[in-house]
Amino acid sequence: MAFRYFNTSDISAYRTAMQVANEQALFESHNISKKSASYSTKKSVFLSHSSSDKAALPAVILFLESFGVNVYIDKTDQSLPQQTSPETGAKLKERIHQCDKFIVLVSENSKDSRWIPWELGIADESKTISNVALLPKVNHSEKPDWVQQEYMGLYHRITHGGLEGYSQSVWMVYDQSKNQAVELKKWLNQ
Repeated sequence: MAFRYFNTSDISAYRTAMQVANEQALFESHNISKKSASYSTKKSVFLSHSSSDKAALPAVILFLESFGVNVYIDKTDQSLPQQTSPETGAKLKERIHQCDKFIVLVSENSKDSRWIPWELGIADESKTISNVALLPKVNHSEKPDWVQQEYMGLYHRITHGGLEGYSQSVWMVYDQSKNQAVELKKWLNQ
């Protein structure tokens, strides 16, 4: 199966679309509180990411929203304490449980994050592997070495390519172990 990962061209395309909207307003609208996560008819996604990937977040949020979901990111959650504490972990764990899906934005920066492995472990336990996916972000269309990290093979990956039953390339969630995929929009809304 030939596919490609989310890359700098995709980020540029979504960033161009966002230039009409204010990026700060976009961030502010992504605070899924307990109340809104419970009452919304849209599915919700917890987006785990390295703080070093902050510049890509608005484009990634817009990308995921284009498939009809709400996106939670911690940086806009005003209920989190100002200083990282045990309460921070408890609140993040609660948000992971509240959201329907869990996606990790994986990049070269991910290996240095203390939170990504912890959040991924919580999601793996509470969501089951079928509701967890990795969104590899690369600087170009080639597959870098870090994509082969151990946990990359355990989880489904969000990729772009040809999918049986579709006349054009689509974003999909790819299960490498079974060599099967489902369209991203369908997976997000299951």
